[in-house]
Amino acid sequence: MPESELPGSEEPCGPVGKAFRLSGADALSLGNAICGFLAVCVLAASAIDALKSGGPFVPDQRYYATAVVLILMGATCDLFDGLVARRFRASAMGAELDNLADVISFGFAPAFMVATWAGFSNALPLPVALGAAGAVLLAGVVRLARFACVKTKSGDFMGLPIPMGAMTVISIVLLFKPSYYAIAGIVVVAWLMVSRIEYPKPRGNLAALVFAWIVVNVGCLSIWAANLPGGDQLILVGASMQIALVAGIPLRMVMFRRALRKERV
Repeated sequence: MPESELPGSEEPCGPVGKAFRLSGADALSLGNAICGFLAVCVLAASAIDALKSGGPFVPDQRYYATAVVLILMGATCDLFDGLVARRFRASAMGAELDNLADVISFGFAPAFMVATWAGFSNALPLPVALGAAGAVLLAGVVRLARFACVKTKSGDFMGLPIPMGAMTVISIVLLFKPSYYAIAGIVVVAWLMVSRIEYPKPRGNLAALVFAWIVVNVGCLSIWAANLPGGDQLILVGASMQIALVAGIPLRMVMFRRALRKERV
């Protein structure tokens, strides 16, 4: 028996060298994590600047737009890392890196945005704001853990995918002022992420449409942040469409199941 396999040996067993070789897909996952980290830093800077002014906290659209663009860049990395892994090569750490990066960009970053948006306002008690932010984070963590363990027969996602959930939470933050109604909407999005509702997985043309949607959103956010004419209307339309899209899929599934029941009868 080799010495490295003896009980109590400090030498690691298994293909350790191969496990630590990062692939191109892993680089995209790490880019996703960096984008999420930078988004949190931008949101923290926004909160610090607002607190220094001494007045009531008002989200600065420049900071918020920058943070959302960074999250969208992370979503782009997340969209392509799987494609690159299938096309070229995936490392032994690929799936774990992907999930860890998603927790940062689509779990912690939007949760932190909710905390700064609602937590520093006088409209809601701080525990309510932190509870909603915690719901987003915990739902994202559970969603990713379940994704790693449970596979659907159709191959689609069980529950709202965490990048789409993050963008829906952000849409609520951009559309509405802190209120119990807005907090309720955020909690509903968190529930959708851990629900059993199946959402289509972006493949082929659908993946291209998702990428085009991200590019359009980045352009709209840039116009909004620069205070150019029509920026407020673009944000309103884009955020409303995001919420409608996420709400429409469960409604379509309910109608589809009802139609199947009627056919069986």
